[in-house]
Amino acid sequence: MTAIHRARVAVASIFFVNGVVLASWVPHIPAVKSRLGAGEAALGWALLAMAAGAVLALPLAGWLIGRFGSRVMTGSAAAAFCLVMPLPVFSPSLPVLGLSLALLGALNGLLDVSMNTQAAALERAVGRPIMSSFHALFSTGGMVGAIGASAAMAAGAGDANHVITAAVLMLGVVALVAPQLLPGRSAEERPGPAFVRPSRALVGLGILAFLGLLAEGAMADWSAVYLRETLGSSLAVAATGFAAFSLAMAAGRFMGDTLVSCLGARAVLRGSGSVAAAGLGGALLISHPLAGIVGCALVGLGIANIIPVLFSAAPRAAKAEPGTALAAVATIGYGGFLSGPPLIGITGEAVGLPVALGLVSAACALVALLAGYVFGGRGQREERSEGRSSYSWAG
Repeated sequence: MTAIHRARVAVASIFFVNGVVLASWVPHIPAVKSRLGAGEAALGWALLAMAAGAVLALPLAGWLIGRFGSRVMTGSAAAAFCLVMPLPVFSPSLPVLGLSLALLGALNGLLDVSMNTQAAALERAVGRPIMSSFHALFSTGGMVGAIGASAAMAAGAGDANHVITAAVLMLGVVALVAPQLLPGRSAEERPGPAFVRPSRALVGLGILAFLGLLAEGAMADWSAVYLRETLGSSLAVAATGFAAFSLAMAAGRFMGDTLVSCLGARAVLRGSGSVAAAGLGGALLISHPLAGIVGCALVGLGIANIIPVLFSAAPRAAKAEPGTALAAVATIGYGGFLSGPPLIGITGEAVGLPVALGLVSAACALVALLAGYVFGGRGQREERSEGRSSYSWAG
């Protein structure tokens, strides 16, 4: 096994661990809410602390990668993420819960940029698109973590026992694979300022990431509510909608690298946005539970490769270190993930949830429309040779 192949297995394992750890915490939120006697609003503010921690840490991640290298940062952030994951379950009060979640979110943000920097470097070394396969393993890890949590609860294992076991197992995986990551502090990973103004090319990628993550966050939080409360479906059917969304996203990511190799990133983004926009728009017009489930699946399939394609393009999009470029795109993008769910809630209360979800369809349509401009216009040229998709960018 070559060093590049070992590094690819290691990076894939880190993506998988990230998904497992996140999904191992989420199922315990109701139990923590009940134990602390928190209301919906108080819990909402505590959960927002996790997202806020991630957004605050993202710009710093690029500087840390330039200072210490993506190998050190990926291994360190992954290990710390596993160690911190049980803390929210043990939090004795809401303020402590908020602090625990802020720390967990910050580490998740650091890990997100670090492991994607490793993935982008591997993609350049391999010479063909492989980014989507890593994100597919993150989605797979999420499903495995959720199944593991469900099995533990069904077996009567306590919350504390489950999160500690999951953390220890995943920490063991990190310790096993971290030495195989690509060597850190490459020539492209140089120390620089912690906060830099992103180039026009990075802002363009960030806007597409904002729209894609807005759709992802909104569907994750509101698809089941739409099926249950607007369409009057059963709880089982409502849960099926989100399951269809998640499974389709994972499947789409496993196909993503082949699609990018054959069609190019610009065409994949255009097709992705179109499929998601048409699928959700049609489901909203038909207004039937079965159509709603199909629509959820089409949105998951459509947006599956938006973030992998954009993260793959970021290091080539400007004269900046890979970590800094990825951090810039991720910071703009995660604004969409944060704003999507409350935007749908506020709009839904004013004009109805179907109309509000139409905003998600519109966001996906904008991805399709803007992809040509961001990837193909004003000095940016797509080049494909030997099955590889690359770009030259205007600074």
